[in-house]
Amino acid sequence: AVDLTDTAIFTSTNTASRAVVRDGSGNFAANIITGTATAARYADLAENYLADKPYEPGTVVVIGGSAEVTEVTKQNSPAIAGVVSTNPAHLMNSGLEGEHVTALALQGRTPCKVIGPVEKGDIIVTSAEAGYGMVDNNPVIGTVIGKAVGTKDDDGHGIVEVVVGRV
Repeated sequence: AVDLTDTAIFTSTNTASRAVVRDGSGNFAANIITGTATAARYADLAENYLADKPYEPGTVVVIGGSAEVTEVTKQNSPAIAGVVSTNPAHLMNSGLEGEHVTALALQGRTPCKVIGPVEKGDIIVTSAEAGYGMVDNNPVIGTVIGKAVGTKDDDGHGIVEVVVGRV
C-alpha cells in the first residue's frame, strides 16, 4: 500500500523532488507542465485587462477610460478591445492584479451584447449603445468585433454568439 499523505514523498503544492497528488478538491500545483493539449472545455482565447468598473460577460469594451478598457459608447470605434469573456478556454495575463481585472475574448466564440436584428454571418461592430455591438456589413477597418454565429430577430437589446476576430 502507498501512503499518499506521506509528505516526504507526496505533495499537492509546487514542491521540488516530490510526487504530485491531487488535494481534496482534485487540484494540484506545478510550475511547468509539458504536454499536448487535445481539447478545451470552452471556446475563446482571452486576455486579462484592467477595466474601469466591473462588466458582465458579453459587454463590448474599448481601450480607454480611467483604466485600460471601458465599455464602448461610440459607433464604429477604432479603439475596440474585445468582448468580456464568459469562460475562456485559455486565459493570458492571468497574473494581472487590480481592482477590476476583466477577461476579454480576443479570438474564438463568445456571447456578445448586441442591439438590433442579427443574421448568421453578419459583421458586428461597436455601437453607440454603452457596452453593445451592432450589425454593419460594410465596416470601417479596425472597428470589427467579429461575425455572428447566432441570430436575433428584434430591434431591442440581446445577446448573440459571435466569432471574435473574424472578418
